[in-house]
Amino acid sequence: QVQVVESGGGLVEAGGSLRLSCTASGLTLTFDAYTVGWFRQAPGKEREGISYINWSGSRTAYLDSVKGRFTISRDNDKNTAYLQMNMLKPEDTAQYYCAAARLYLGLRPGDYNYWGQGTQVTVSS
Repeated sequence: QVQVVESGGGLVEAGGSLRLSCTASGLTLTFDAYTVGWFRQAPGKEREGISYINWSGSRTAYLDSVKGRFTISRDNDKNTAYLQMNMLKPEDTAQYYCAAARLYLGLRPGDYNYWGQGTQVTVSS
């Protein structure tokens, strides 16, 4: 079965940094056949897409509120994608999810095929 696992979340003070990792296994195609997206969801709110990266890393996009603070990357040899988060703010507090999609570039959650269980990021003021 396909398994997507996020790690790296935690509690950090405002202005601090975290690096999230996402590792996939059991995919029907190799990891580089998939777009990887990062999403987040705060309690009572809709899941929102924050960043994606295409198969080669040549195409990336970011939610306006995280531009200049977050950086997405991937290492296909390790079946892993990353989200480096700097200058964290309390409003970044949410459950963060990694997802994979085929033949898609965008941030619509419904267009992603495989999802991890999430990792909690909490930013204190």
